[in-house]
Amino acid sequence: MSTRAIVTGGAGFIGSHVVDALLAHGYEVTVVDDLSAGDAARVADEAELVELDIVDADALDALTRRVQPRAVFHLAAQASVVASVEDPGRDCEVNVRGTLNVLESAGRVGAPVVFTSTGGALYGDGVPMPTPETQPPAPLSPYGASKLAAEAYVKTWSLSSGIAHTICRLGNVYGPRQNPHGEAGVVAIFSLHLHEGRAPKIYGHGKPTRDYVYVADVVAALLAAAGRAGTYNIATGVETDVLTVWHELVRAAEERAPALTGVTEQIEPELLDLRPGELRRSRLDVALAQSELGWSAQVPIAEGLRATYSALVEEFERA
Repeated sequence: MSTRAIVTGGAGFIGSHVVDALLAHGYEVTVVDDLSAGDAARVADEAELVELDIVDADALDALTRRVQPRAVFHLAAQASVVASVEDPGRDCEVNVRGTLNVLESAGRVGAPVVFTSTGGALYGDGVPMPTPETQPPAPLSPYGASKLAAEAYVKTWSLSSGIAHTICRLGNVYGPRQNPHGEAGVVAIFSLHLHEGRAPKIYGHGKPTRDYVYVADVVAALLAAAGRAGTYNIATGVETDVLTVWHELVRAAEERAPALTGVTEQIEPELLDLRPGELRRSRLDVALAQSELGWSAQVPIAEGLRATYSALVEEFERA
């Protein structure tokens, strides 16, 4: 009998890649997604898709009892910093109450949960670089606060139940299938603007830095973390400013279509002030994941951005 897993948010950007990896490893996969941000088309045909909001505890519990998963990968979330500022109540409901529901349901069938948290948004500004997991969190947004609260439940439920739940604090994840609409996912947003020949808005005047990590590397980390109690930064340990990302994508666009050489350089980004709740710098210490999970990021940012741009353009052209 094959091993079963549940992936919440499995119709989303990262979640759909987790689903593909689990299927490749021989799992039977059930995807839980309310499709508010996810896309059913991203879900592999071999996986079961159940349209369900994790805030609905009874429905989630019934599903988990039916599936009897060996592991639960919890990626469903309200993931927009701006939306969390505008509606912190909904942000809390999904990210805190929803996570508690997942833990309760998983606990009833003895399944470990791998919870995807946030790195930069959790630690805040003015912290050591690279930032270790031991750094006291100081989130700047309701989104960061809700992720921190959810982490507390994951740790407490792991200690009280003896089930090895895991917290993975992700850097800024990018890659194929990333949504270019909205304020998150700067790589996808820039790629769409380049593809359409439009100038993007770059906040913080291009100076804010992030620890960008390729989605395939993140998926490998999440699978390695299953069944390991602990909190791990999942990133590259490399700090890259936003303007550098833009210029790398310009190069990727010109490599893919040499006719664009010189044309893309004429697209001048609009430089604006940083928005409320957004960080100025982020770089995560990944030594713990390397030593305990045997994991490290394999894809350098220039290589990852080229691959991402090419894949996203194909997606844009199919849309």
